Amino acid sequence: MRIDLASAAGSPERPNEDWVSAAVPASGGGVLVVLDGVTPPRGEVGCAHGVPWFAARLGGRLTELSGSRRDMPLDRILAESIRDTADAHRGTCDLSHVRTPQATVVVVRWDEAYVEHLVLSDSVLLLQAPGGEVTAVLDDRLDRVPREVLVSVAATDALRNAEGGFFTAAADPAVASRAVTGRTPRGEVVAVAALTDGASRWTDTFREGDWAQCLTVLRKEGAESLIGRVRAIESDPERPSAPYKRHDDASAVFAEL
Repeated sequence: MRIDLASAAGSPERPNEDWVSAAVPASGGGVLVVLDGVTPPRGEVGCAHGVPWFAARLGGRLTELSGSRRDMPLDRILAESIRDTADAHRGTCDLSHVRTPQATVVVVRWDEAYVEHLVLSDSVLLLQAPGGEVTAVLDDRLDRVPREVLVSVAATDALRNAEGGFFTAAADPAVASRAVTGRTPRGEVVAVAALTDGASRWTDTFREGDWAQCLTVLRKEGAESLIGRVRAIESDPERPSAPYKRHDDASAVFAEL
């Protein structure tokens, strides 16, 4: 087994709001956890701690439970992790605020029998079969919202964790039921990768290659190289900038099982 990961802030003036972790439990198998903290618009958010704090607390709890509680399915682990994180600041912050700290989530866990996965919001999970075929596991609800709607802060707030909108891990454990989940027999997966949207834009925004080619870059060059490729494109004055942010926090993790 080989695991490679990297993360880079989108700007030196702002903290990195992503979280990436990998665990190899004593019981065998492995776990990857990737979160992309949601940068809120300017204004009140109801929380004194901020997105990096939230991502670290939620990511740490997800990693711990995913590695130690093989008896718990990943959606239940996400629910428990959200609840525990909410309890850590329930007494000091307004967790009912629509912009309370939140994050996208990818968790992938494997043992000798299965590879389990969970995806919530717009981070990406890639699964590679023995024959080389790559499947992208996506939660595309945010992509279904028209871009002109997302330009409006009020309209976006109305769709955040709401029916007909999109869902992220925030303070309500019930959102775990909205995640895209599944499991694949272990023999049908030889490699996995997870990317926040700052790294996945190499494929889904800049169209530099398909998902299989993206995974090949991760395997041959490493996660840091993929992020470097993205930064080079973003910095090219001849290329149109990505929507919303020219540079975003970017994280990627690759595991060859």
